[in-house]
Amino acid sequence: MIRTRERLSDPPAGLPTWFTWDYDLAELIADAVVHASGVLAALIGAVMLVAWVLPSGVVGDSTAILVYVIGLVTTLGLSATYNMWPVSPVKWILRRFDHSTIYLFIAATYTPFLPHITSGLWTVAWLAYIWGFALAGAALKLFWPGRLERVAVAFYVLLGWSGMLLLGRLPWTTLQFLVLGGLLYSSGIAFHLWDRLRFQNAIWHSFVLLAAAAHYFAVLTCIVEV
Repeated sequence: MIRTRERLSDPPAGLPTWFTWDYDLAELIADAVVHASGVLAALIGAVMLVAWVLPSGVVGDSTAILVYVIGLVTTLGLSATYNMWPVSPVKWILRRFDHSTIYLFIAATYTPFLPHITSGLWTVAWLAYIWGFALAGAALKLFWPGRLERVAVAFYVLLGWSGMLLLGRLPWTTLQFLVLGGLLYSSGIAFHLWDRLRFQNAIWHSFVLLAAAAHYFAVLTCIVEV
């Protein structure tokens, strides 16, 4: 099937010349199905996780879980909105938020684990590191969009794997799910960068959803076993 290339007729200031949406109808439908499935699963999983944790009355765990589920639902929801939006200046704005929330979601994913593997000042220090890095990356994508694209991908990977240095105290099952999620995210990047492959976007987002599912079960098993 011939792929059609759409360009903005009236591009906003700062729009890079390479910003196109080069997907045929079948690819767009496949990606929409992947995103719809992911958002639905995230909403169900978020409700279940909050319902499990809030009755416990442990303020630290409840707050950390709320941060995580907000990050999960927001990130997948923004990704779906951005990827399904027709090519327009609005899509370029959505791209900024979509790419910036990835950093925040990585930090939100680590947040529920940190109280279980560190204590006192170490928890504060690692939260500051994870969230400081994430906020800096988000600012880069929001205020300097379309720049340092490959560097930004490297930073996603670096931030994602850096927290593994402190995860030895977690339950073995939790650690396995975390490593699996990290491997799925890292493997999927090859498809993210392979922009000439048909269904590349849907494949990449499938890896993202599988990785997010693995990390969801990591959070769940941490709550159950610790």
